[in-house]
Amino acid sequence: MIGMVGGMSWESSAEYYRLANELIRDRLGGLHSARLVLGSVDFADIEALQVTGRWDEAGALLAETAKGLEAAGADLLLLCSNTMHLVADQLQLAVGIPLLHIADVVALAVRRSGQDVVGLLGTAFTMEQTFYRDRLAGHGLTVLVPPAEDRIEVHRIIYEELCLGVVQEESRQTYREVISRLVGAGAQGIVLGCTEIELLVMPADSAVPVFPTTRLHVEAAIEASLSTSAPS
Repeated sequence: MIGMVGGMSWESSAEYYRLANELIRDRLGGLHSARLVLGSVDFADIEALQVTGRWDEAGALLAETAKGLEAAGADLLLLCSNTMHLVADQLQLAVGIPLLHIADVVALAVRRSGQDVVGLLGTAFTMEQTFYRDRLAGHGLTVLVPPAEDRIEVHRIIYEELCLGVVQEESRQTYREVISRLVGAGAQGIVLGCTEIELLVMPADSAVPVFPTTRLHVEAAIEASLSTSAPS
């Protein structure tokens, strides 16, 4: 059973749920659906802790949710947010089940594609702090981030639009331009390092391959789930 720590935002957590069930249906057919349990936090609480730098408090809140999922029977834990993997170690220490780290999954996908230089899009926290870039670099990847003015706009669109379910064509064009500049700087692929970005950016919006972290995360979880279970 997969345990999902979600709600950051619920827009992308809904994608986690949808993808998990679609992938199980595709793999097993018929009326099969995913065995999972979802703990959905109030994102307003988390965002307030993010902007004030109170990461330990945010980690403690998510760790309690993770404990609840383990108690409910989860065998594998997903933290349904790229940014909040800043506190991934705190969650892992709180539970006795494995946490599938999103950056490890993404790095494996990039390496399998034969690339070693990627551009990273995400929240300002993900692009500017080292927790995510260092995790990717630990797999042998070189990680590029947009310049400051692009980072500001990428972050704004995530929080003011995508997290609220707003998808605008002009924002898609903004992302296309940011991606184009990253490609010009040498990026061979683009990591969509925020779970909401897949609501806006499609493969056709980039001249190089994109790596959709939400889909890759769920695919890896489903693969792990099926490899250790005996579905009827």
